[in-house]
Amino acid sequence: MMTHSNQASHANDVGDNSLNHNYQGVWDGRIGFGNKAVLLIVDFMQGYTTPESPLFAPGVVEAVANMPPLLGAARRTHTPVIHTNILYHAPDQMDGGIWVKKAPVMRAMVAGNPFAEFCPEVTPRQDELVITKQYASAFFGTSLATTLVAMGIDTLIITGCSTSGCIRATAVDGLQHGFRVMVVRDCVGDRHPTPHEANLFDIDSKYGDVINSDEAIHHLLAHPYHP
Repeated sequence: MMTHSNQASHANDVGDNSLNHNYQGVWDGRIGFGNKAVLLIVDFMQGYTTPESPLFAPGVVEAVANMPPLLGAARRTHTPVIHTNILYHAPDQMDGGIWVKKAPVMRAMVAGNPFAEFCPEVTPRQDELVITKQYASAFFGTSLATTLVAMGIDTLIITGCSTSGCIRATAVDGLQHGFRVMVVRDCVGDRHPTPHEANLFDIDSKYGDVINSDEAIHHLLAHPYHP
């Protein structure tokens, strides 16, 4: 006789299989890497990794901790590294528009607030570009797309936070700007595993490939960057 816990496990398995079957052959294509990649590090700021911050997200702490090998591989192979941050004009954050009204917690992202500083593990080097944005997508209202085109980039290796917000928005816009989108599962994070996993599922199904950091590192080491 099936116990309650076994019934729940069986139901979950059926649900998972049904979901995979539903998407199979429709939303399960793979795009793969192109010829020239960039490592894009989205918003790894201390507000997401500091426990006393209202933005604190345990999944981001884990993602940041997983970054050094990938970032090191990019730097060793001379792969371009581009960082983004969110920064508003103090004191009223007028350049945050409706977003800071919808999510007032974002008002902490102003110059001088420690929560707006980069995490030490991924602090940009002087030769690495930092693009400041005010909204979710790294493309919206920034020069990112034209910069990538000028560099001949065709592939985005996306890391950062949060998976359900800025990562998803950047992945969708990356696809819409004509780039191959590769999101590194263990180097992106969110407040809670449910939106994290749900958005990775959607990105992998429709907007890019979700890969692990080992796969990204292997690709970078096998394909050193040439301007």
